[in-house]
Amino acid sequence: MLSTADINTLILTFKVAGLATILMLLIGTPLAWWLARTHSAWKGFINTIVSLPLVLPPTVLGFYLLILMGPTGIVGKITTSLGLGTLPFTFSGLVVASVLYSMPFVVQPLQSVFSTIAEQCLEAAATLRAGPIDSFFHVVVPMAKSGFLTASILGFAHTVGEFGIVLMVGGNIPDKTRVVSVQIYNHVEAQEYTEAHWLAGGLVLFSFIILLSLYTALKVQPLTHQLK
Repeated sequence: MLSTADINTLILTFKVAGLATILMLLIGTPLAWWLARTHSAWKGFINTIVSLPLVLPPTVLGFYLLILMGPTGIVGKITTSLGLGTLPFTFSGLVVASVLYSMPFVVQPLQSVFSTIAEQCLEAAATLRAGPIDSFFHVVVPMAKSGFLTASILGFAHTVGEFGIVLMVGGNIPDKTRVVSVQIYNHVEAQEYTEAHWLAGGLVLFSFIILLSLYTALKVQPLTHQLK
């Protein structure tokens, strides 16, 4: 059965994943909309930056985040000057790292669905005197509902399963930065295989249910297609 420490890691993990997903949607939605509609020469460069976490080892991204957010890093100096301290080995640092690492799983499904929305729909809204923001929320959002649901679920699920980057940035502090993937590693390292089975099996079941829901209820394409 799950111990109190295991339950605490699950609660912390879902808190990080929930907050990270909200932030990814707030940041990723306008970014995905711009990428889907723009003809700027910067499109390829921005797409590459967004997709970089898909091919980079998590420890590489985690290492550079540690440098940037550390006491001598650019971000670290800014947060320190604002009285926030440094972000590594804190809950906030975990959230920032999770947002950056899982962002492609939110931006790319949204970009894909936004690119299918015909320009005529927006032109029709404009003829009815709808402004750009009004058109987005009353025309684009309803038409892209499946994309938002896909992005939310994939972003949340991917954040729950993170290991390398959260260990690099957050460390292994009980009840503060120790998430479920790190707790499984701790159990295996201590040869507590029964405890590891409970957590690992729960994540397998969680991931299966998430993907089954997407592929059946929403009838989306497999993840490899979503991320092209």
